[in-house]
Amino acid sequence: MVNPTAGTGRGGKVRDRVLGGLAAAGLRAVDLSGADLDSAVARARSGLAQGLDALVVVGGDGMAHLGVNVVAGTGVPLGIVAVGSGNDVARDLALPVHDVDASVAVIRDGLAAAAWSASPTPGGPPAGAAGTRMLDAVAVSRPGELPDHWYLAVFSCGIDAAVNDRANRMTWPPGGGRYVRALLAELGSFEPYGYRVTMDGEVWEGPGTLVAVANIRRFGGGMHIAPDAEPDDGLLDVVIADGLTRSELLRIFPRVYRGTHLSHPAVHVRRARSVLVEPLPSAGGEPPVAFADGERLDALPLQCDLHPRAVGVLARTLGG
Repeated sequence: MVNPTAGTGRGGKVRDRVLGGLAAAGLRAVDLSGADLDSAVARARSGLAQGLDALVVVGGDGMAHLGVNVVAGTGVPLGIVAVGSGNDVARDLALPVHDVDASVAVIRDGLAAAAWSASPTPGGPPAGAAGTRMLDAVAVSRPGELPDHWYLAVFSCGIDAAVNDRANRMTWPPGGGRYVRALLAELGSFEPYGYRVTMDGEVWEGPGTLVAVANIRRFGGGMHIAPDAEPDDGLLDVVIADGLTRSELLRIFPRVYRGTHLSHPAVHVRRARSVLVEPLPSAGGEPPVAFADGERLDALPLQCDLHPRAVGVLARTLGG
C-alpha cells in the first residue's frame, strides 16, 4: 500500500522500486493502494482475507498507522518502507528511513525468518537478521464502548493536537512552515485546558497544557515526548504538563525535541495499561480533538487500552 503524497511525493516515486525489489527477492506483491483512506483500508482487509503473508506500507507515520489498524490482532506482520516526512515509528524501531533497498531487504529477510520458524531447518537465520518483532498496540474507544481505532505511537489531546489540527486546515505556507504558523496562531489565544485523566484507577485532575499517552518515544517529526517509552514493555507512558503560561510554554517547547522537558517541575510521567482522558470544564478550557500517530480521531472522552504483542512488525531483531 502506497501513500503517493508521503514525503512531498516520495511515496509515489518509490512504488515501482518497492514492487520491483520484492519481485527480485522472489516475493509476489499485490498493490492494494486505494484512491482514498476508506478504499485503501477495504482493499487491505480484503487482501488479508485472501491470505497475505504480510502487509507492506509505503509512506510515513500515517501509512504505518493505517497498517496497524488493518493488521492489529490478526497475526499478519506489517512491513514498513519509511519515505515520509517524519517517520517517527520507523526511527523508533530502528528501521531504515528513506532507503528503499534496505527496507525491502528487511521485509525479505523477515518473511524468510518467519518461514524458517514455521518449518525450521538446520542453522536457522544468522545473528542480526530480520524477523517479526511483536509490539504492543493501543485500542481507542469511547468509555464503555467497543474499540474502533488502534495506534502504535502516541495519542495526544493538548496544545500539540490543536496545532496539528490547525496546520492540517492550512494551505499556506508549504511544508513545515504551516506548523510554525499554526503554533503561533494557537499561542495567541492559548489558555490551559481542563482534564481528568484516570490511569489504572489513579486519577489526576487539573488545568493542563498537554496530555500524551505514548507507546513509543517520538512523535510530531522527532519530538521525544516520552524518552523512556518502549513499544513492547506492556506499559504506556502518560506524559502530563500542568497548565503553563504562554511564555512558559514557549520556553519548554523546544526541550521536547531533546527529551529534556521531563525535568521541568510542571511535567509528570505515569505508567499505566489503561488510560481514560476526559474534559473537566471546572479546571480549564475544552481540550482539543485528539490525535493518534498524527491522525485526527475525535473529541474527548476517549479510552486508551494497551494490548500486549498485538502487532508484528518486520524488523532486525534476531540476535542483532
